[in-house]
Amino acid sequence: MKKKDLFIKIIMVLVFALILYYFYLPPINYHDFNFWFYLFIIFAFYKGLTFFKFNIDNIREFIIKGRVYNLKKKDYSIYIVIGIFLVIVLSNLVVSPLFNSKSYASRITIDEDKNFIDDISEVNFNALPLLDKDSSEKLGDRVMGQMPELVSQFTVSNLYTQINYNNEIVRVTPLEYASIIKWFTNRGDGVKGYITVNSVSGEANLIKLDKGMKYMPSALFNEKLERKLRFSYPTEIFDEANFEIDNEGNPYWIVPTVSYKGVGVKKEITGVIILDPITGKSKKYDVKDVPTWVDHVYKADLIIEQVDDWGQYQDGYLNSLFGQKGVVMTTRGYNYTVMNDDVYLYTGITSVANDESNLGFILCNMRTKETNFYTAPGAEEYSAMSSAEGQVQQMKYTASFPLLINLNNKPTYLLSLKDAAGLVKMYAFVDVADYQKVVVSDSSLGIETAANKYLSTIGTEYDSNTLITKDITISKINMALISGNSYYYIVDTNGQKYRAIISASNNILPFLSVNDKINISYAKEEEVIEILKIN
Repeated sequence: MKKKDLFIKIIMVLVFALILYYFYLPPINYHDFNFWFYLFIIFAFYKGLTFFKFNIDNIREFIIKGRVYNLKKKDYSIYIVIGIFLVIVLSNLVVSPLFNSKSYASRITIDEDKNFIDDISEVNFNALPLLDKDSSEKLGDRVMGQMPELVSQFTVSNLYTQINYNNEIVRVTPLEYASIIKWFTNRGDGVKGYITVNSVSGEANLIKLDKGMKYMPSALFNEKLERKLRFSYPTEIFDEANFEIDNEGNPYWIVPTVSYKGVGVKKEITGVIILDPITGKSKKYDVKDVPTWVDHVYKADLIIEQVDDWGQYQDGYLNSLFGQKGVVMTTRGYNYTVMNDDVYLYTGITSVANDESNLGFILCNMRTKETNFYTAPGAEEYSAMSSAEGQVQQMKYTASFPLLINLNNKPTYLLSLKDAAGLVKMYAFVDVADYQKVVVSDSSLGIETAANKYLSTIGTEYDSNTLITKDITISKINMALISGNSYYYIVDTNGQKYRAIISASNNILPFLSVNDKINISYAKEEEVIEILKIN
């Protein structure tokens, strides 16, 4: 081959590699499949040039006559490709659960010595994320539809990230360019807003920005979010980006970085890149140094995968296939709850036998990956959903994946029942230990009314071994009717305040008066003690 032809071939391969890199955006990291696929495509392009016996004269012949010149000599390069493929397969086999089951079981640390009553506060209905993602999307779209000047230019992203924003539980999602043409016509100003939906009240707002967001998934060329990240961090492997806002309402892209063992196996989060979509400035943090306002460092699917490995491989790989002694797994769904200024993933833990019952459940902090297991034998979530739907089967409502709450110191499922349009019509409470105990109530009456109806219908059951018992003398007693239920407010001779719902003892409470002595049981000391039982 002439030096001139070789030089042209090298230039063509380099140009092709650069163009491919610009659009494909693989990490320069041998642990990622995309890197090897990128190299394979470049190799195939090079072999294509060789197949056509590339030189200036043959290019002219090919363009004019379509004539192809084949190589006569033997080509061994295909064996190099096969060799690389076999090395990847073997390396992945070596780091697989077959040989490293204990390592897979310890991908996530789960504290199994936690107590539900001690860790999970009594439910606060004023801070409960009742709206799921589907309902939030409908509310967000409705807000956008009220702004015709924006609807013609932008669409609403379907991200709707669940976050804790200044002690409010909200879902937040950005606007996006509606089309390629809309990017060209609006790129100067950028995307000028995002939508928040309060998961408690359902209030949806379009937040307009003084300066628009330029680095977005729907942008083109160097303003495309993925391209901006790749050019800034060429060797990093990125997980899915989340959209969040800080405590001042400033928007950011939260992009976890990933490491693998072998090629594409045993995924773990190594850090987080926080990118300002307005300025394009970014900074990478180690997982231990992520700012506390960030709520999503770990993706739900990764947490579920690691919890499943913990449940499957604690007694070895072969046991996970055959004996399956002590093998457990997560249920098929999950939900989010908010506690202590952080977002937690909740999912049940069930037997590998799929017997429609849970052994307990886990709560995982989505920022720190701190995970606790709580023993709470009972129905798995889909049994509870079916039980709730069965109460209103004539209306054909569908149940949302349940929230797990502490209601009167008992684990209880709370579900929303939605119509065909996705609107919440009813609330359902289901006892975790016995999913036949289910009560539904019209959502228009409010969540607290629904809870009181549930408690008054099924009564309250408590483990007497965990309750505190003492004698008190009444110095003051008053009754109040709240949401259709009778509550009695008591002050004893020591000034301690108490509250008791009528179901705590409907044969004694109505007849109590000042100076009466009673023996009460309750769960914990607090400013106003909730009386659970009058003995």
